[in-house]
Amino acid sequence: MKKVGITGNIGSGKSLVCSIFEKMHIPVFYADQQAKLLYQEVDVKKQMILHFGSKIYKKDGSLNKELLSEKIFQDPTSMESVQQILYPALRQKYAEWLGNQPDITPYCLYEAAILFETGFHKNFDHIVFVSAPETLRLERVQKRDGSSEKDIRSRMDQQWPEIEKIPLSDFVIVNDGLQMLIPQILQIHHHLTKA
Repeated sequence: MKKVGITGNIGSGKSLVCSIFEKMHIPVFYADQQAKLLYQEVDVKKQMILHFGSKIYKKDGSLNKELLSEKIFQDPTSMESVQQILYPALRQKYAEWLGNQPDITPYCLYEAAILFETGFHKNFDHIVFVSAPETLRLERVQKRDGSSEKDIRSRMDQQWPEIEKIPLSDFVIVNDGLQMLIPQILQIHHHLTKA
């Protein structure tokens, strides 16, 4: 079974693209969703509190996202610390998930916003990149999250620009609201299932 990474910068429409692949019975591992769940696991919680202090979790036990964002924004090495805490557990989850996929599956997708930035892209047979113009991505995230432009731009700044990611990708899906998605996805699907 081929392992395919799928990525794209914030607001590019990765989730929509993945949902189309899922309709074609291609399994998708949503790394970012899984990472959010890992914050609640005992070992991860202990390490997060040890590194960032007890206020990194709210009284109800949920992650204090605002405080974490603030710490990452003030000190870029904090992001590396989070990755060192989360990624071993995330990779373990992914390995278990992969092991549970049917043998007849031609390929599986691993969806993550920061695939190149972490160097994890090297673990895949192919990379699919979802591309969209920055202004459109900004508009989508504002609509989806209700975040301010400043907040979205600070999140965008933590990702490599598209111009650096596209040459490293095997396939590019353009999600600009003008080009049709399904024909692009079907072309990639055909390529991945024929060999």
